[in-house]
Amino acid sequence: MSGKKRLALVFALCAAPVWAGMGDFAFTSIEGKPMNTAEWEGRPVLVVNTASRCGFTPQYDDLQTLHERYGDKGLVVLAVPSDDFRQELDSAEAVKDFCAVNFDLTLPMTDLSRVRGSEAHPFYRWVQESTGFEPGWNFNKVLVSPEGEVVATYGSMVNPTAPKLVSEIEAQLAN
Repeated sequence: MSGKKRLALVFALCAAPVWAGMGDFAFTSIEGKPMNTAEWEGRPVLVVNTASRCGFTPQYDDLQTLHERYGDKGLVVLAVPSDDFRQELDSAEAVKDFCAVNFDLTLPMTDLSRVRGSEAHPFYRWVQESTGFEPGWNFNKVLVSPEGEVVATYGSMVNPTAPKLVSEIEAQLAN
């Protein structure tokens, strides 16, 4: 390889995005098993930090609606239970049971995870470092494009089925 080609390759590698997709992050499922996030490559992912004892907990219904409406079209809706705001149940098993009984959830859920600060899950640290966004409360939403870029972030007050969020999801599915 010539010097110019080698230099071009080095620049191309240095210019590559920090993150290639959800497969770069390891999550553990609510059942305690590794999640195969590599399956989500090339798909939009809506990541939501959740809590069972929060005033926004009814949003689980709309997260499930998104999962059912757009899952077959490629969208992944990922619930990330967190006790960072002291509103989550004490164990993953309790969270799983609560969500099954009250919301009949079938969307993927992670184990209890930190979403803020230096102990936050690597995904949330990456989001904070690359965009400045850090969840300010439960049910904050991060929409990641099929290319692995943060498209938009939404606070708790934005319902999962709000037109502005749904239109962005549909735009990502159309890519």
